[in-house]
Amino acid sequence: MIAYHDHEWGVPVHDDRTLFELLSLEGAQAGLSWETVLRKRERYRELFKGFDPSLVARITPARIEKILADPGIIRNRAKVESVVGNAKALLKVRGEFGSFDAYLWTFVGGKPLVNRPRKFGNVPSSSEQSEAMSRDLKSRGFRFVGPTICYAFMQAVGMVNDHLVSCAWRNQKPSRVRLAPPS
Repeated sequence: MIAYHDHEWGVPVHDDRTLFELLSLEGAQAGLSWETVLRKRERYRELFKGFDPSLVARITPARIEKILADPGIIRNRAKVESVVGNAKALLKVRGEFGSFDAYLWTFVGGKPLVNRPRKFGNVPSSSEQSEAMSRDLKSRGFRFVGPTICYAFMQAVGMVNDHLVSCAWRNQKPSRVRLAPPS
């Protein structure tokens, strides 16, 4: 979790594939710990074709059944099916906005929102922006994109800076590192 915090969480992302991956993983996390999802991330990447939306959108119902049998992921049918459906919705968004990145960053005016939490209890679980993102994503056919999931996603991809005021990474501009799976 320390490596994830120090090298990924909160670093602005502008790559459609990474944005899709993190939105998918945030949806998979619903009701579970983020640590559980991180331990399974590499297997998700393998099964969901590196989170290439064009490839994921073509996953068949028969392939979904094979994915659901894999113990390396969270085997929840609705969550797995949502990844495929969300890939299809993402492709439509891309057609309208040019990229998923361009679409998503409109919810924060194109630059990270900076909060100043002094303790973990001051970090919100949703915001006006995450509620707007959730509504719009849902209207476009996305699933597992409630306001809390969207807020966690916004934090993860650097759309919101919720590093505590005392955090050494708060004002850093680290580059995102693709971490090896935790052991």
